[in-house]
Amino acid sequence: MEKIWLNNYEPGVPHSIDYPSDSLYQLFQKSAQTYKQQPAIHFMGRELTYGELASQIESMASALTELGIQKGDRIAIHLPNSTQFPIAFYAAQAIGAIVVPCNPLYVAREMEYQLNDSGAETIITLTRFYKMIKEIQPNTSLKNIIASNIKDYFPGFLKALYTVAREKKEGDRVKVAAEDYSFTSLIKKHAGKKPPVVEVAPDDRAVFLYTGGTTGVSKGAVLQQRNLVANIYQVKSWCTDLREGKEVALAVLPFFHSYGLTTLLNLGLTSGGKLILMPRFVLEDVLNAIDKLKPTLFPGVPTIYVAINNAPDLHKYHIQSIRICISGAAPLPVEVQQQFEKNTGGRLVEGYGLSETSPVTHANPVYGKRKTGSIGLPMPDTEFKIVDVETGEKELPIGEIGELCIRGPQVMEGYLNMPDENAQSLRDGWFYTGDIAKVDEDGYTYIVDRKKDMVIAGGFNIYPRDVEEVLYTHPKIMEAAVAGINDPYRGETLKAYIVLKEGETMTEEEVFEHCKANLAAYKTPKLVEFRPELPKTMIGKVLRRMLREEEEKKNQ
Repeated sequence: MEKIWLNNYEPGVPHSIDYPSDSLYQLFQKSAQTYKQQPAIHFMGRELTYGELASQIESMASALTELGIQKGDRIAIHLPNSTQFPIAFYAAQAIGAIVVPCNPLYVAREMEYQLNDSGAETIITLTRFYKMIKEIQPNTSLKNIIASNIKDYFPGFLKALYTVAREKKEGDRVKVAAEDYSFTSLIKKHAGKKPPVVEVAPDDRAVFLYTGGTTGVSKGAVLQQRNLVANIYQVKSWCTDLREGKEVALAVLPFFHSYGLTTLLNLGLTSGGKLILMPRFVLEDVLNAIDKLKPTLFPGVPTIYVAINNAPDLHKYHIQSIRICISGAAPLPVEVQQQFEKNTGGRLVEGYGLSETSPVTHANPVYGKRKTGSIGLPMPDTEFKIVDVETGEKELPIGEIGELCIRGPQVMEGYLNMPDENAQSLRDGWFYTGDIAKVDEDGYTYIVDRKKDMVIAGGFNIYPRDVEEVLYTHPKIMEAAVAGINDPYRGETLKAYIVLKEGETMTEEEVFEHCKANLAAYKTPKLVEFRPELPKTMIGKVLRRMLREEEEKKNQ
């Protein structure tokens, strides 16, 4: 496809970038040296400067080396957003180890699968998960377990309060076995030590990033140093007024997810920014953090912005420090975007990415021409095409719907241990995303839906996003999801799952009437279920698969 999108880049965004050959750790080192006295991390009221953070990273890297961990070995990081995460991540990168980020919400079965698939022999975890890790250890290749308590990096007064409040909780009474290691003890033991210099090349593997498993078995995307470094520079170039050494980013998105890893952890700490770490999204905590700590950058997902827009006491908080937000992981309803921008005075634009692409491939211009409902334009050096769904071989013209394919420096090496999947997903240098999309005459791309989420009802192809966009326009509806469920007559039928705004009531008939007024008849849901919440991944992506599975169980 001709690169028609370049004509719509906003001034200052380069068409191509000269990427450095530095590793992730080298980029961090340069940032730490330049901004040595500036705060790098703010966690629960305690801050570490870049100099302090760099020193702890060096100590942990020295400890890992003493444990026998070498370049290419896998280290699982099983932590929420906390000071321990950047220390563990960059310590592993310093010695050329491959990081395997793990979701702290995973149960034993999921953890066991990921550890075995990745080949991890070392894990850095929290004491509250220690018992589970010990139980599955015999079924894995784990040799080293390094445990930390979440309170280890709290300020003194808060650590004391936390200890008293949780002294009867099992996670805080865990004693690490003699054969295992304490995170803080390792750092103290190796304080002042510098790890050996390890040569890390752009083609070396940096991270095995597992997909969320929203469409089946979780797959490990193999990301090289060059992939992650390229995506840092692509996103940085997209935000034309990003101020090196001055930005403050609210890190609610988890670092174990590709979105948080690149747009917060790596971008933030290689640009001299300060990261406000939050282990999970709690609305009141987030609003307090914005009010008191004045973040300027706030990458997130639509559910986060929806929650803020609908906060009953939003007027009590000063949230106008926010300048730039790029929303990803799920479609951003236009009503949510407009209301959030009105509340903050900042810019909220929709973007797009996948674990397999480090993750960002597209975004709407922050200050340039935005198109409602689109994921915007491809990042510098990123190409895309739309191909027919049946064979994936025929490139489709402007306006036609097909599968989105991506090519660029941020695209993964491949899936770990999945040759058949690689043969399907990676063809002639193109990554086949599994997302159904179309492109307009200006190069703006529109995600119609997931290939696997498309509903065929009565012979019609229906894309849930179309219906969800309409549902979000109703003033009583806070969240909505649409999924196809089995129907003996139509093959599948459309069901809407709705969460109402606080204090609102609504009937099924109101939903039907609203849809009929704004959609073709065949797209109108035939069933409605009002729910207190929707099933989501930890970053806020609605799990349509789980909704379908619930329906299947009901009908068994």
